[in-house]
Amino acid sequence: MKEELNILIQAQYPLIYLVTPEEERAERAIAKIAQMKTQHRRVFVWTVTHGIVEYGQPRQATQHNTVSPEAAIQWVVQQREPGIFIFKDLHPFIDAPATTRWLRDAIASFKGTEKIIILMSPFQQVPIELEKDVVVLDFSLPNMAELNQVLSCQLEQTKTRRTTTEVREKLLKAALGLTKDEAEKVYRKAYVKAGRLTENEVDIILSEKKQLIRRNGILEYIEEDETLNSVGGLESLKVWLKQRSNAFTERAREYGLPQPKGMLILGVPGCGKSLIAKTTARLWGLPLLRLDMGRVYDGSMVGRSEANLRNALKTAESISPALLFIDELDKAFAGGTGSSDSDGGTSSRIFGSFLTWMQEKTSPVFVMATANRIERLPGEFLRKGRFDEIFFVDLPNPEERQAIYTIHLGKRRNDISRFDLEQLAKMSEGFSGAEIEQAIIAAMYEAFAQEREFTQLDIIAALKATQPLSRTMTEQVTALRDWARQRARPAAASIAEYLQLES
Repeated sequence: MKEELNILIQAQYPLIYLVTPEEERAERAIAKIAQMKTQHRRVFVWTVTHGIVEYGQPRQATQHNTVSPEAAIQWVVQQREPGIFIFKDLHPFIDAPATTRWLRDAIASFKGTEKIIILMSPFQQVPIELEKDVVVLDFSLPNMAELNQVLSCQLEQTKTRRTTTEVREKLLKAALGLTKDEAEKVYRKAYVKAGRLTENEVDIILSEKKQLIRRNGILEYIEEDETLNSVGGLESLKVWLKQRSNAFTERAREYGLPQPKGMLILGVPGCGKSLIAKTTARLWGLPLLRLDMGRVYDGSMVGRSEANLRNALKTAESISPALLFIDELDKAFAGGTGSSDSDGGTSSRIFGSFLTWMQEKTSPVFVMATANRIERLPGEFLRKGRFDEIFFVDLPNPEERQAIYTIHLGKRRNDISRFDLEQLAKMSEGFSGAEIEQAIIAAMYEAFAQEREFTQLDIIAALKATQPLSRTMTEQVTALRDWARQRARPAAASIAEYLQLES
């Protein structure tokens, strides 16, 4: 990114929009470029609180009458010397007709003057009038080399003895995805809490990192204690996941394997789709980030929703390899293909941005998405190559239902030999895994109220009192099965084998 910024400045691009929350780090990068022999330009910084101040000078050295955006841009136009003029947080004023007009006048007057305006803001907001004149750049978060400098400074300040290469790498990887200031703070916190900085403090850094990720309210860091053994059945899907457990290692790259893109899990509600996604993170040993699409949409300001999505995806990429979990994709993007009448096209733009990111991303972010209603999904999601595989999770068969009873009864009682699992599996035909669990819980409540241990008969009574989703929504389940039969891979091994024989 810094190389691209340097090229744009050398090429005399008059207006650059730099998207970043790291003002100080971005300013230093721009000042370094300006001090090069081929550039050698003065750098000025504008804020609405101090007006225009030359970079490196005290804030009291404000240029007169440049607090207002229009006056500041007019002052820039009047300057005869080449220079780089950084405008911080101009986005609240950029839609004002006078501000937009002054920017366009400035761009026109900059030809041959080697003057450049850089708009610096945490999120992107470009008026239509400036779209043809501005170049937008994302100022990337610190890489390992930059974080290494931060860590070295912290180790020097705390007079910590020299760390091994392996320990240093773990401390650096734990801080990936943080800004420079955030990394400094978490290293200080780890040192204050433990009195040292070793590999044992990685958990402290990760814990703080989770809080920082949660702070934006769009990405959620999920910790899952369950393993794949907690999922009953779905053996074909489990085999597929286990085969790719080392897919993001350097060994896989040396072997010539491409990085997996993602998978879509379709199926009947309550059949373990979300649990599979969560337990995969533990199987692969990768962080799991849940993208809440409901929080992405923000109507408070034009462009805010798109900026929310970009920032969330950028954060996921910065801490990669990671799993990005999107639950109920069909609801998140249901209106993506025709939203111009309902929300001014915001959903369509969000949908398009996400599709483009999925297609072009090179970072090791594996997308795990679940969906219940295939007819609500835009067709673009189902195109070959978008996901590595589309799995269909059907209602559990008798063997899988027995496995589900074993798991849920085993969580609640040490000895489950008194239960006839074969009979329970037979009685719960058409039930999903979630409905089976709820039947067990209902049986336990019934027995608890009578101050006795719950029995086989209590579970059977609870099953009989339950109307499963497969009966109340027969048409929807049948339609989903018909669609998946030819277009998706079955998650259950028995069905997969049957279809192979049938073909």
